Amino acid sequence: MKTIRRFIYREVIVSVAFVTLAFLALFFFFDLVDELRWTGRAGLNYQLSQALLFVALGLPQHLYELLPITVLIGTIFVMARLAQSSEFTIMRTSGLGPWRALSTLLLLGCAFVAMTFAIGDYLAPTSERAAALVRARGLGQISTGATGAWLKERQGDHSFAVNVRAIDPNGHMRGVRVFEFDERGRVASTTTAEQARFATDAEAWDLQQVQRTVFDQQPNGDMRVARLQEPSMQWPTRISADMVAASVLKPDKMATIDLFHYIRHLEANGQAAQRYEIEFWRKVFYPLSCLVMVVLSLPFAYLHFRSGGIAGYVFGGVMAGISFFLLNNVFGFAGNLQNWSPWLTAAAPGLIYSVLSLAAFGWLVLRR
Repeated sequence: MKTIRRFIYREVIVSVAFVTLAFLALFFFFDLVDELRWTGRAGLNYQLSQALLFVALGLPQHLYELLPITVLIGTIFVMARLAQSSEFTIMRTSGLGPWRALSTLLLLGCAFVAMTFAIGDYLAPTSERAAALVRARGLGQISTGATGAWLKERQGDHSFAVNVRAIDPNGHMRGVRVFEFDERGRVASTTTAEQARFATDAEAWDLQQVQRTVFDQQPNGDMRVARLQEPSMQWPTRISADMVAASVLKPDKMATIDLFHYIRHLEANGQAAQRYEIEFWRKVFYPLSCLVMVVLSLPFAYLHFRSGGIAGYVFGGVMAGISFFLLNNVFGFAGNLQNWSPWLTAAAPGLIYSVLSLAAFGWLVLRR
């Protein structure tokens, strides 16, 4: 039985690797064509080598998104080919029953789960940040939206709204604005800085070229306004570099632990965290979809194929993988709009395909 298990594992891994490389090559080509529009533009120091490096650094994120689909396609191809050549029939007569075959594929699926989690939680976020810096060196800065990134923090009775327009290639913040509100919600002060960086020895930001306006409410009801200009000042805050990066980067490109800390920060400051909660639970459940895919592919080993009939079933596997990817995105958008439970929104696509795969396993395998 060990020989059969090693044979199945080898065939599936080779097939999944081949399908994955094919998809990654396709994504690399399309991303490079899209990125070439920025190369050679007047006023931009964005070269072809930087575009190639940026696209290459984006491949781990594509790999994370593609793995469940390529696992399904590769495993379906192997199971269908073994059924067509009657090799799987020989394995069944050698003692490979349905439950043993299922446990064999589930063990391999666990390896793909661990691989998907490692890529999505460690390799992809690191490569995405490196890619953002590479692009920033050529295009000048990293920004999000028309007004930049917005963050909020509460310190005692006062609250702060912070706007960061962009982050330069050196990791320094550009165009920083800090709005302070008192316990009654009135503006207490506004601070603008051309540049800011994270202090290494304290929970603070070092602001450069600072313009500060302080509104002081007098006992008689008058408002005194003081305008100050300073070359530098230190602003105490618990907003870390990871939180700023989280507001600049898309949530699906963040590590799970970073998402968790950012969600806690948003909730502590009374901000909506629904979008990030859904993405957090998607990060938790998405690697487990590899298990669903290997179970879904097992019934193909019990079908009877005519000559050349594998292509249609592989095409069906491609469509099933694409439908899972689309359903995952649809539930994410719908859950965010309808305010559904985050963990149920993230788990629903996997649960639906789990039911389908187990139903197919029961109908085509156990009842035959």
